[in-house]
Amino acid sequence: MNQKNCYDSGLHEECGVFGIYDPSGHNVASSIYYGLSALQHRGQESCGIAVTHTDGPKRNILSHKGLGLVNEVFHPDTLHALPGNIGVGHVRYSTAGATTVENAQPLVLNYIKGALALVHNGNLINAEEMRHQQEMTGAIFQTTIDSEVIAYSIARERIHTHSVEDAVLQTAQNIQGGFALIIMSPQKLIGIRDPLGLKPLCLGKRDDAYILASESCALTSVGAELIRDIKPGEMVSITADGITSDLTLCQTKHARCIFEYIYFARLDSCIDGINVYDARIQGGRALAKSYPVDADLVVGVPESGITAAKGYSEESGIPFGIAFYKNSYVGRTFIKPSQQEREDSVKIKLNVLASVVKGKRLILVDDSIVRGTTIANLIRMLKQAGALEVHVRISSPPFLYPCYFGTDVPSNKQLIAHQHTTEEICQLIDADSLGYMKIEDLQSMVGNLQICKACFDGNYPMDVSHLTKN
Repeated sequence: MNQKNCYDSGLHEECGVFGIYDPSGHNVASSIYYGLSALQHRGQESCGIAVTHTDGPKRNILSHKGLGLVNEVFHPDTLHALPGNIGVGHVRYSTAGATTVENAQPLVLNYIKGALALVHNGNLINAEEMRHQQEMTGAIFQTTIDSEVIAYSIARERIHTHSVEDAVLQTAQNIQGGFALIIMSPQKLIGIRDPLGLKPLCLGKRDDAYILASESCALTSVGAELIRDIKPGEMVSITADGITSDLTLCQTKHARCIFEYIYFARLDSCIDGINVYDARIQGGRALAKSYPVDADLVVGVPESGITAAKGYSEESGIPFGIAFYKNSYVGRTFIKPSQQEREDSVKIKLNVLASVVKGKRLILVDDSIVRGTTIANLIRMLKQAGALEVHVRISSPPFLYPCYFGTDVPSNKQLIAHQHTTEEICQLIDADSLGYMKIEDLQSMVGNLQICKACFDGNYPMDVSHLTKN
């Protein structure tokens, strides 16, 4: 795990992916830029874009990537230097591999059959084994990320297959874990989603251009219309002739990550037919039914707890209010190594609206408690501002187990709920009461979708017995 994770109390998604093919020949780099900007919440450590012309030289893939936010890495001159009508982009938060520019994506490979650029969201559970096998047959790795294992596998399979689609399909059969992949070859844009549907991927269209993205909000940001979600296990290939679909890897068992709906996805996204805003409202309503309390005001922790707080208010009839002002201009520089600096950074990012909370009994809603540091600081700030009571409601069950599929859930010993009971946590964070979402209520957020909730109940959708997370 990246050392930086130990300094931050929140959860993180590994990354977001975006790809576009415009058969009309228009340059796509600026569209990728705006698409990645809409996916910035999925990763803030690095980003990159790779493009080419479908009617140009087959090995002429141009790319640019770097550490930082999308608007820090890319500028008008940078985008102007990336001409091409087909391309892929990526934003990253590392869970596998260190934060270095070498580990930034897209990964670009030139090999005997041509060239490809790949972007990947997710995490493989057999990456170490595959990497060792590839190294034993001569592979030389430039990064420490499992995405490079996938790229090399596709390149090697392509030598023996009829098409790049066949190589992607064969690779997908060999890798295990959560993945949403977009692969750009000189004349094709290919997307594929893991058979369980752990990671999201959707398809959109703008005029003649087709787009693949982690979330529908990225489609909206570039003026595209959502066509549909890519099915779990489905591979789509976009060429000048249109779209073809391969359902070879599709299966009836699915395990979509429930945390997309609780926290990761942007509020205006729709994933697998479920509106994220509606899911979070429903989560707040479920909390109100399970853990009612007499109070004067329901407030949420910005930004992730606001919508669930609104749902709690609607169900309970207790007024909804805003208790915090969030400073939107405080960035990654405030992820600090010491406990004191972490506490100071919370005060810099969020200020309490004292006139709102003074003399009030509050219900404070947030999406999760990981280590407990942030919520304890917020409760302290609210009470210092005059709040009489702070009753905490969490729109997810307690985190008890690590995630192996691309969500940065820490190891067991760093999870406060793994070390303490709910009553103990309530005392540790100085809350007047504490209620977590019941596991059985998670389903109410997403209707009939089959979901993965292994970080809460330890029931992983595949065998992870060979893995440890220290």
